[in-house]
Amino acid sequence: MKTSDFYFDLPQELVAQKPSGKRGEDRLMLLGRKSGLVEHKMMEDLPSLIEPGTLMIFNNSRVRRSRCYGIKCATGREQEFMFLHQMGPEGDTWNTMVKGAKKVKVGGLYKFSDGSEGTIVDNPDDIGTEFRTIRFTFRITEEWFERNGHIPLPPYIRREDTEVDGERYQTVYAKETGSAACPTAGLHFTEPMLEKLRERGAELEWITLHVGLGTFLPVRAENIEEHKMHEEVYTVPYDVAEKINKAKKEGRPVLAVGTTSVRTLESACDENGVVSGGTGKTHIFMYPGYKFKVVDQMFTNFHTPESTLIMLVSAFSTRENILNAYNEAVKEKYRFFSYGDCMLIK
Repeated sequence: MKTSDFYFDLPQELVAQKPSGKRGEDRLMLLGRKSGLVEHKMMEDLPSLIEPGTLMIFNNSRVRRSRCYGIKCATGREQEFMFLHQMGPEGDTWNTMVKGAKKVKVGGLYKFSDGSEGTIVDNPDDIGTEFRTIRFTFRITEEWFERNGHIPLPPYIRREDTEVDGERYQTVYAKETGSAACPTAGLHFTEPMLEKLRERGAELEWITLHVGLGTFLPVRAENIEEHKMHEEVYTVPYDVAEKINKAKKEGRPVLAVGTTSVRTLESACDENGVVSGGTGKTHIFMYPGYKFKVVDQMFTNFHTPESTLIMLVSAFSTRENILNAYNEAVKEKYRFFSYGDCMLIK
């Protein structure tokens, strides 16, 4: 299949630049997974759309303040770094995505806002020209990111982060710090909504997948089969794995909240759909033709054209159903992407 097969025309004004006035007050599109039937709802309607006994799986990864600005000591020029993941056990060396990477050379020394300094030690061409490895003389901690970092809003949000983003670009159940982007489907949920879902008879459980390169990198290949996904780390608690397997055995639906939850569950299972607990790495790439073994229903946001995420939801339903639904969303002026509206596919 061609990457261009997953293009749709999106007016720029529909790209949400800020969160809704109040968390959870968003529009919800209900899409028939097989039928393609579209219904327009609100997020507050979600509990009524969930069958009692449904097992809902959420990603509790917490967003790190991973966008940091360093000053090049030799020139005084400011440089943006997106810290993605730690390399090696010492904690002093990190893989980063760099804006304007051509100007960031090995050996360059950069000073950050708290006065600490890091040196560029590698240009890892095997993962792309926009990445650099930076090394410090001490272990980088979460406190360092709190001092030096900004909320890593995606590039289609064309503004600087604010104090509001510190709360709203984080799910209410975020717990395990490690993501360089938010698992944004979860942004629609409030504590009262979670309680209403429990009252409805849904079972709620949490896994962890730290969002990194696998989500960030665009599809540059003309043929999607040639695209390579990079690894992301996930954890499925052993008791959660048991509950998933129990739900599948009993014929109860497993509803994954967000594509990161989908990727985790489909990576943590064997060919028969039996999920194993523990920590692992995934580079799974789902596009039409992929057969889902664990996930029965999906709650997700509206995704960018030609991305691995729109390919994933197209695999879950069909390309035609998804593009028709997206065109309907454009017509009805839904808000798109991270701070936008949401979709339930069942």
